[in-house]
Amino acid sequence: MVIFWIVVFAAAVILEAATFALVSIWFAAGALGALIAASLGADLTVQLVIFTLIAGVLLVFTRPLIKKLLPNKHIPTNSELEIGKIGVVIETINENTGQGRVRLSGIDWAAVSSDGSSISEGESVIIKEIRSSKVVVEKTGQKLNAEQK
Repeated sequence: MVIFWIVVFAAAVILEAATFALVSIWFAAGALGALIAASLGADLTVQLVIFTLIAGVLLVFTRPLIKKLLPNKHIPTNSELEIGKIGVVIETINENTGQGRVRLSGIDWAAVSSDGSSISEGESVIIKEIRSSKVVVEKTGQKLNAEQK
């Protein structure tokens, strides 16, 4: 069984090194404990109990702490970066007809108003949300002239 635990330990360490996902490191520690037990002559049941206890205890008590300490790797998408920006209505937004377009950062988006109201062409709007391929907008109360569009 010593060879088996060496293989499990090595596989868990290699998997952890390849992914950095903090998934298999606890199994490596459990395999190391079981390897030591096997080297000391413990029977298979004791080895399995040691493996399970070490991996389980480390997983339960350290994973939440480590996850809290690691930085959140959420990277906003391009569309998420547009929320809060100002756009210009280039086709009147009308909830009844389902029409409406907004130009934002040089890109034309299908648009709906956040409160269901109509917004006239030329009005400036703030992007509140992005749903699929449509922007949800709110009036800013300003009408832009041709140079500002």
